[in-house]
Amino acid sequence: MHRQIAGSLTGPITKWIVLIAWLAIAVGSSMFASKLVDVQNNEASSWLPESAESTRALDKLGAFQDVNAIPTLVVYEREGGLTEADLAAIEEQATEFAALEGIDEAAQAPVVSPATAEQFGFPAVSEDGEVAQTQVTFNFGKDGWNALPDAADELRGIAQIDGVEVYVAGMGGQAADAAEAFGGIDTTLLFATLSVVILILLFTYRSPVLWVLPILCAMFALVSSQALIYLLAKYADLTVNGQSQAILTILVIGAGTDYALLLVARYREELRRHDNRHEAMAFALHRAAPAILASAATVVLGMLCLLFAEMNSTAGLGPVAAIGIAVTFVVMVTLLPALLVITGRWIFWPRRPAFGSPEPTQTGVWAKVGRKIAPKPRRVWVGTSLILAVCCLGLFTLDTNGLSTEDTYTKEFESITGQKTLVEHGLVDQSNTVAVVANAEQGDAVAEAMTGITGVEAPQAPVVKDGVAFIEATIDSDPSSPAAFEAVQAVRDAVHAVDGADALVGGGSAFYLDTKEAANADNVLIIPIILLVVFLILVALLRSVLAPLILMGTVVLSFGAALGISSLLFKHVFGFAGSDPGFPLFSFVFLVALGIDYNIFLMTRVREETMHLGTRKGSLVALTSTGGVITSAGLVLAATFLVLGTIPVVFLAQLGVAVALGVILDTMIVRSVLVTAINMDLGGKIWWPSKLDRDDHELTVEEIAGPIETVH
Repeated sequence: MHRQIAGSLTGPITKWIVLIAWLAIAVGSSMFASKLVDVQNNEASSWLPESAESTRALDKLGAFQDVNAIPTLVVYEREGGLTEADLAAIEEQATEFAALEGIDEAAQAPVVSPATAEQFGFPAVSEDGEVAQTQVTFNFGKDGWNALPDAADELRGIAQIDGVEVYVAGMGGQAADAAEAFGGIDTTLLFATLSVVILILLFTYRSPVLWVLPILCAMFALVSSQALIYLLAKYADLTVNGQSQAILTILVIGAGTDYALLLVARYREELRRHDNRHEAMAFALHRAAPAILASAATVVLGMLCLLFAEMNSTAGLGPVAAIGIAVTFVVMVTLLPALLVITGRWIFWPRRPAFGSPEPTQTGVWAKVGRKIAPKPRRVWVGTSLILAVCCLGLFTLDTNGLSTEDTYTKEFESITGQKTLVEHGLVDQSNTVAVVANAEQGDAVAEAMTGITGVEAPQAPVVKDGVAFIEATIDSDPSSPAAFEAVQAVRDAVHAVDGADALVGGGSAFYLDTKEAANADNVLIIPIILLVVFLILVALLRSVLAPLILMGTVVLSFGAALGISSLLFKHVFGFAGSDPGFPLFSFVFLVALGIDYNIFLMTRVREETMHLGTRKGSLVALTSTGGVITSAGLVLAATFLVLGTIPVVFLAQLGVAVALGVILDTMIVRSVLVTAINMDLGGKIWWPSKLDRDDHELTVEEIAGPIETVH
């Protein structure tokens, strides 16, 4: 951004125009931002690509099953055995369930357990007589999943028997619990994130008022981006779910605060050099905006790489996050500068940067760190690299084979307790089925092929309609467990072998299996694309090839170390059973896209100082000048991602821990020690093939010990 353009944005008159324009945008956006949760699509089927077998099966299953039907189980348990009165009450309640709003009468069918029906005279009672289950099927239409929490409450209200524990389970119970897990995400997560960021800004700025401006701008950015995403989700079929909305909140506030920290630090630096605050801001924006733009562009393009993903949920996150970052960038280089010059120097109270006052960073902790690195930089970067490489060994303990329903959440929800109860008492979750469609002529042969498969009950007789046969069988294990996946794969192997059947296998477990396989494919495809995009951005920004290669290497090393340490924490501290298959990709996207930010902030300042001081001295000045602000930015981003742990979902908790740990490593170790040491060791060679620093020379003892200050 040219200095004249920077100055025009924050002039005596234009600053007010900018403020009024953003106030109008915020007011208009608020009407749509609050509706974002209404257009969420948390259905498992909406996450899968069209090429997945379960998705293709779904198209044909619509002739036999309503895709909006949601089978739900009511599980009853009495220790010591259900009484005859209990069974009579359960049978009566089943009649009351059938009268509830949203019940799909066409899909209602008795759940028969032949082994126990004769003994108890009532379907779906365990052999020990302690547990019974009743199945109901809801159908609220396309967005019916959002109605499940209220429907589950109605079931509980009816299923009241003294001394009997009642659990709502099955697909409907899981949907209701998922809604609870993400419930209040638009308020709880926001308030938790803001609280953490405000505390860090109070500590960083040591001012009771300055923190208000970055937070206010972050809120403007969040509301504006949410409104735009709502419109795209409603009218352009953008996939938004609870997971992507949670990440959007964290990303906008975290990245926005980072950009604000960088700009405010440079503005405060320029206020010590310029008496006029408008002139100081023109210089600050002129110097800081390119680094912020490069940072934002890296994240935006990195996120848009997710569009290549097979998973619709992953592909949908790309535009959601990209929009959030793009809007945040615009807010932070327009509204924040305007507010800073409107408020004047008093906003920094009680430590106002007076014109001509000394720059405190010149004698700060990062100046001391730089002086410690300078005498023997090679020893420092080699030693640091070896330590990080050792941390990467923890990757061998990372299990990304997926999580069962029981292990998906950080607390035990009612549907999980109900599922466990059924398994412990020898009952099958009748809502978890494998659904097969095939050519009608081969329907009997397909049913025969499905018979006798381990983990799958005997299939029902084929139902034929319009030349298509439908065969369904119950899977006797948790829908997202390895046993269920093995059962689905065994069914697929068997029915695919039937000549001329053209069989397709769908159902709940098939969806989960296809999701796992699509996520693994995305890991292999997306990660190299992101690396290439980030590398090209760094080449364009630094006008060098060697420096981007080195920076990419340091970030990948940092990513490996963060994931290695995180894996050990997940296994030995938190006790998680494993990780979601998409966890490595999501961690990589955020750690590389965000981690490279801090190297961009540092290296753009190094390049700026190199033109006047040389690479080695410029690296020392850059570390001294940016060390404090980048460390503060890293703490803000790490803290905001840790807030994801407030949502009781293992995937988000793991993502928060891994990204927070990676960001801390980037800011405290990689950027401050490793990159700085490499710069000081290689000197002007770092800019190859550019000849930016032709007069490369080693730092003398006097230069290391002398004053560390910029000359421009």
